[in-house]
This record gives sequence, C-alpha cells and structure tokens, in this order.
Amino acid sequence: MYIPPHFAETDPSEIAGLIEACPLASLVVQTAEGLVANHLPLLPEGDGRMIGHVARANRLHELVTDGTEVLLIFRGQDGYVSPDWYPSKAETHKAVPTWNYQVVHVAGRIRWDDSDKFKRRAVGLLTRKMEGPAGWKMADAPRDFMDGMLAAIVGFEVAVDRVLAKTKLSQNRADADFAAVRDRFEGQGRHDLSARMARMPRGAEK
Repeated sequence: MYIPPHFAETDPSEIAGLIEACPLASLVVQTAEGLVANHLPLLPEGDGRMIGHVARANRLHELVTDGTEVLLIFRGQDGYVSPDWYPSKAETHKAVPTWNYQVVHVAGRIRWDDSDKFKRRAVGLLTRKMEGPAGWKMADAPRDFMDGMLAAIVGFEVAVDRVLAKTKLSQNRADADFAAVRDRFEGQGRHDLSARMARMPRGAEK
C-alpha cells in the first residue's frame, strides 16, 4: 500500500479502534487458481492473532494450506472530496478532487482449525462482540441445530506478521481547507468521518 509519510497511521489505539469498529475484512490470498478475495468478519484474539471462520462450502479452506500468507484489509469510513469545498480554490484554483479514507492492512499466516472447540470459540467471540451481554447466545439455539451450524463451517486464525495503516483525511491541507472538508462531511451526515477529523491535531500546512 502506498503511504506518504503524512498519511501514515502509527497510533496502535487508532489502528485497533478501526479494526474493532469495522471487523468485516477482505481476505486476499494467492492460490493455484489465482487471486481470491473473501469478505469475512475477523476479530483479534490474544497476542497477534486474528480469528474467524468460513462456510464449509467455501473452497477457500481447500485452496489455501496452513502457513500461507494472507492479506486482511479493514476499511473504515470514506468519502469523496470536491475541490469546490476548499476556500483556497476560489483564490488559486489549484485543487483537484480526492478521496478521504482510513484503511488497515494486516498480513499474516493462516492456520485452519476444524475442531468443535475452536469453532465455538470463534463464533462465541464474534457474537459476544456484536450482540453484547444481553444479546443472542449460541445457547439460545437448540443444541442439535447449533451442532449442525458449527459442522457447516471451518475455523481459522491468522498469526499477524505486519500491519500497515493509512489515515488520509485532508491533514495535508491548510487549516481552512481542512475545516471546510470536515464541516461538509458533517453536513452530509458523515458523522464518523467528521468526528475523526475533529480529533486530529492540526499543524502547519504540508
């Protein structure tokens, strides 16, 4: 991923927060049949591991062997930026369209685990996060039904080797331009984008 220095995201808490807020990852891997991409919820577990599962009918677990490198792409909020939003454009006309976004790339080695214990842990981790303490639990479903559902999936974990993150939110613009973009997103109802921009420290124009 191309990351100019002023867009590099190095704050571990910001990276972890993006993954937590946007857990649906694009898992990309090279196989004997070419590049394959799947879109799967993945959650961190323990130190340097991501955990998830696929449908047994998904041939990914047949195409990709243990130890293969995979790329997980977590995308945060994004939005188009028009040159007309910049106050400086009226003065200089030196502006072009761009796109604001946050993204995290996680590269690591996959390991499959088809054991009932692992799959219960994977599904339990996901449902606890998404449902909360008062929401749906696996125990709410009939035991034989849940056993059948677990038999229809294959679990996996990814041991993380490296993480690259990018926050491109107009921080390279002058203060007035930056504020105008933030306000436009807020006016569009893109509250997550505008709130993230509001948290960014402002320095000299780059």
